[in-house]
Amino acid sequence: MSVDERQEAAQRTPAANPDEGKLVYCIIECDSPRSFGPIGVGGRNDEVYTIHHGGLAAVVSDTPVVVYDPTRENALTYEHVNETVMKEFTVIPMSFGTVFRTEKDVVEFLKDTADALHDVLEKMKDKIEFGLKVNWDPDTVLKEVEQEREEIRRLKEEIMSNRQASTYFARMQLGRLVELAMSEKADAYVREIYDCLRDCAIASRHNKPIGDKMILNAAFLVERDKATQFDQDVQEIARRYDGKLRFLYTGPWPPYNFVNIRLRLERGAASS
Repeated sequence: MSVDERQEAAQRTPAANPDEGKLVYCIIECDSPRSFGPIGVGGRNDEVYTIHHGGLAAVVSDTPVVVYDPTRENALTYEHVNETVMKEFTVIPMSFGTVFRTEKDVVEFLKDTADALHDVLEKMKDKIEFGLKVNWDPDTVLKEVEQEREEIRRLKEEIMSNRQASTYFARMQLGRLVELAMSEKADAYVREIYDCLRDCAIASRHNKPIGDKMILNAAFLVERDKATQFDQDVQEIARRYDGKLRFLYTGPWPPYNFVNIRLRLERGAASS
């Protein structure tokens, strides 16, 4: 049956349950129907399968038409689906919780955005994402900064030797110097990390660090055939800073930080 015939059949045949929709995980290039197992979000063991139009396919599972909370369980299941599909296909991840009301709505989305989707898939072909978070111990780094900066050492000694005197302005000055020195130290570490990984990464995205111990929260887009070299480079830079920095390295992932389709649909979506 052709795509047009399937669309006509969908129009003629009422849905078995009008409250059921289609949860979309990602978009791939695929001509033939595929099934990836009963691994859908929602705890119902819904089958994950494809809906097609013009060489494109949306990877979906049946779902109640609800707004999904991004709980840990839901997020991990969503990621597991995309990772499963990614083993065979280049994927465009959809924003978490994207729900269409009918198969026809999914087909219309693929039809309306076909050119853009093909373009993105071509750009993302054979590319994967790695995440890298780097933390430091601020107290350890502060001691290192004090050893390196004579002005900070001198001012700190001056404050300690004049405890009975008013040291308000000296303390303010010390605080500013320490803050600047720590910022410069973090920037230097980050530059060296990026320099080490630049040859293997096509692109990178610098996300906001979380907490006062994280100095780098980044995502790197890497060609599949360079993944091993990228991994070796990360291990090398981690060994170089052993005892100073702690590296949390994750992946491979679909390119979440480089492609994420967010929708605001007047029809078809679970929420506006």
